[in-house]
This record gives sequence, C-alpha cells and structure tokens, in this order.
Amino acid sequence: MSRLNNNNEIQIPFRYDIVGSFLRPERLKEARAKFEQGNITDEELTQIENDEIKKLVEKQKQVGLKAVTDGEFRRSWWHLDFFWGFDGVERTAIAEGYHFHGETSRAETARLSGKISFRNHPFLSAYEYLYNIAGDDVIARQTIPAPAQLLFELDRIENTQSTKHIYPDREELISDIAKAYQEIIKAFYNLGCRNIQIDDCTWGALCDENFRNQLQSNGVDLTKLLNEFVRVNNTAIKDTPADLTITTHVCRGNFHSTWAASGGYDPIADILFKEENVSAFYLEYDTERAGDFTPLKLIPTDKKVVLGLVSSKTGVLEDREVIINRIKEASEYVKLEDLCLSPQCGFASTEEGNILTEEEQWEKIKFIKSIAEEVWNR
Repeated sequence: MSRLNNNNEIQIPFRYDIVGSFLRPERLKEARAKFEQGNITDEELTQIENDEIKKLVEKQKQVGLKAVTDGEFRRSWWHLDFFWGFDGVERTAIAEGYHFHGETSRAETARLSGKISFRNHPFLSAYEYLYNIAGDDVIARQTIPAPAQLLFELDRIENTQSTKHIYPDREELISDIAKAYQEIIKAFYNLGCRNIQIDDCTWGALCDENFRNQLQSNGVDLTKLLNEFVRVNNTAIKDTPADLTITTHVCRGNFHSTWAASGGYDPIADILFKEENVSAFYLEYDTERAGDFTPLKLIPTDKKVVLGLVSSKTGVLEDREVIINRIKEASEYVKLEDLCLSPQCGFASTEEGNILTEEEQWEKIKFIKSIAEEVWNR
C-alpha cells in the first residue's frame, strides 16, 4: 500500500489533476501495428507497453502529479476494451463508427454474445503492473468507463436486437451490468487500488438538445433513461470500502481533437449532480459548448468539482488570467476549497490521440499546476 493511499489527509481529487489518457508514443504505436500484422508476439507487445508505461509514470511524477495512470496505453478505446473484457461481451465490427464534428471513428462496438459476467478481466493485470511501479509518493489511479456507458453502448441501434434477445428483461440487464462492475471494483481494490475514476459520456450526450430530440422521436422516455443511468452507476459502486475514492468524469466526446455533443449541464444536472454517489465530478468546461457554471449550484456540499477549463484538444495554451477568472466565477456556486483544475478530457481517448505534440501535452499539465498553485496557494 502506498504512503499516499494510507494517508487519510490526502484528498482526491487533487488541486491540479488529470483525466487519465496520454498520447501514445511512436514506439508503442509501431508495436501495436506490428502485433496486428502478426509480426510480434503478445509477450513482445506487453514488454513494450510495460517499458512505455514505466516512462510515462516517471514523467507524470516529474511534472508533479499526485495521481498517475498508465495513460490507457494498453487500450485502443477508452471504453470498448474494458467492455470486451467481460464475459458475454464481444468485439464486433459494424458499418459505421461514432460520429464526431467533422470526423467518424473506427467502426467497432461491444455487443452481447451471452449474459454479462466478470471473470479474469485483463485490466486487472494491467493495474497490478501500474500499482507496482507507481511507488510510495503517488496514487495509482484506475480509469474505467461507467456502467451507464455499457448500457448506452448496448442500446445502440446496431446492438439492440442482440441485447433484447439475450436480455428480454431490461432489469436483469441492468442488474448483471452492476454486478459485473461490483466484482471488478472489488478485484481492483484487492490489488491495492484506492482511486477509481468512472468515465461517462452518456451524460454529455444527453446535454445535447438535438440528441435528446432524436431519442424522444424514437420513443425513448428521457426521464426513465436518466434514472436508469444513475441507478446502474450507483448500484455498481454501492457498499464499496470507505477508503476507496470513486469519482466520475463527464465528457461531450473526445476523438482526434473533435467533439460529439454540445450543450450545458442543465438537462442532466438535477439527476446527475444530486443523485450520483461519487466523491467528485470532473466536468468539461473548456468551451462555450459546456454552458455556464449555473448548474453547479446543484452540487451537494460534500462533493468536489474538478473544472476541466484547459483543453486537451489543442496544444495552444489558454490565457492564464481567463482561466483564473473562470475559477473565481465557478466559486460563486461551489466553494473555492471544493474546486480543482484539470484538462477537460484525456489527451488520447482513443489510440489515435488528439492533435498536439507530447511536449505540448506536458506543457498543458505544467500550466494547470502553476495556475492551481497560484489560486490555492499550494
């Protein structure tokens, strides 16, 4: 157990924080391509991943981060790889990928092949490696997609037939998703994990008026859907150990520096902020697409907010005074002591990564750290 993990005075999230994914180094990209072509073995790929993750952890510590991740270097997608690790969920090619502003992703999904259950998930050995190399002076953070995100994926039009065939009873589907998550969270905890971040684009999508209208035109009851999302998430993290900090990150899409949804938090704030039983919300706030800070008034006083005011989509540094003033503005709704600062999302939610250099990526983190130290005097 790391010294930080044992220190009850350490509060997660940290004043300057990250969302979790980092740009893939060229060596890793080349190795993954060779593996896909059958030119290197799984063991050789794993060794290269290990080497690059070790370098990444050292770099995160050098720039002063108190929570480190493996950069999601072993994943192709921020979410699908995790879903594919459950029994009953298979990797499937489809006709069309996810739609972003001006781009479309690779065409893959997670589709049911049977009942969902947890067994020997590959993310566990990945976390064990991260934990063992992280050392005593940082938190080894695990990022995973939300249970609601899996439900959302299985509700895609390409997947509904298989989902309904295997789960004619939707309540059983929700129950099995929650149970699989409960079991893997327990397994992470048993490996020493004390901080899990649940990444959740479902809420960001439902901020978008056009998307809400589309769902309603297809006969979806939005209130029921929102309540299902918060219920499956809360059930999944129910009765977790007191020393396991679970937070969530809300995003409107992050693929190759593009975005998928637009709109403020107002349509989802009453349910998400008031009812989801996490310790903190990492919230995208880098552009006007995220709306204003007014919905933050619904954040309970026992929860923290990490303001994603700095964009991970571009290497250009924001205006320092603008960021500081926006933190002050947000403090009108959430006490300054309950606010933190981070990028709006990861730097590479998929292996393609955003359009900036590794040097620019690290400059962004240094920039966030320097602002946090000025604002909070620490």
